[in-house]
Amino acid sequence: MNPSSSIALITGAGSGMGRALSHLLARDGYVIAAIDQREGGLRSLADELQAKPFAWRVADVTDPAGLTQAVRELETQLAPIDVLIANAGIGLETTALDYNVEHMNRVMNVNLLGVSNSIGAVLPGMIQRRRGHLVAISSIASYRGLPRMLAYCASKAGVNAIMDGLRVELKPVGIDVTTICPGFVRTPMTENLEGKLEDLIDVETAAAEIAHAIRQRLPFHAFPRWMSWKLRFFLSWPLTWQDGLIRRRMNRINVKKPAAE
Repeated sequence: MNPSSSIALITGAGSGMGRALSHLLARDGYVIAAIDQREGGLRSLADELQAKPFAWRVADVTDPAGLTQAVRELETQLAPIDVLIANAGIGLETTALDYNVEHMNRVMNVNLLGVSNSIGAVLPGMIQRRRGHLVAISSIASYRGLPRMLAYCASKAGVNAIMDGLRVELKPVGIDVTTICPGFVRTPMTENLEGKLEDLIDVETAAAEIAHAIRQRLPFHAFPRWMSWKLRFFLSWPLTWQDGLIRRRMNRINVKKPAAE
């Protein structure tokens, strides 16, 4: 697919990784359709991309009707969506000792159901046209549950499961499915993590990795690659060993407040 004729819909485009990816894909020739729940971020992004084809709508990915309406308006203004990048996400502290159902539900609604709602807004049209590309931003944190990140890890593991199922079913229809699992990226969300996180990735590097996976239409892409391999090896250990090491390392990190990716 020629990027110059492709419409890329990016959720959570107003800040962080979504914003950086909007810039990078626009430079590649994609027409950017941006969605975010914050109008200010979209307006400033529009100012920065004023020389590029660009359209935006304010919408909340947890509101399927509102999101679908926003996508319909963007498709009317531009053209049918060719690539969906379901990027919108949040991080909230969710712990066993102070179990907060509201926090759990909020993270699951944004990170998991938000991806489902985004897919639901574009997939019928892609199936009808028998072409398209679904991309979801998951996380290396999806590989196993972590203390104080219960909902985040669970939501991203759910994203992986959805995308795995879609990939198998949609390939014969002509629709590619890509799951992206970054390590911890330096975004507004990780700014709210107190303590030492190992090897934070800058947002431009993360955007370049994601853009590469989109161009190559990879089924799965985790980065940094060495970190993914390291975690895969770690998961081969006995659970008691895993739990002990994680307990020691997580004591250095404190999740403070909600933030968008």
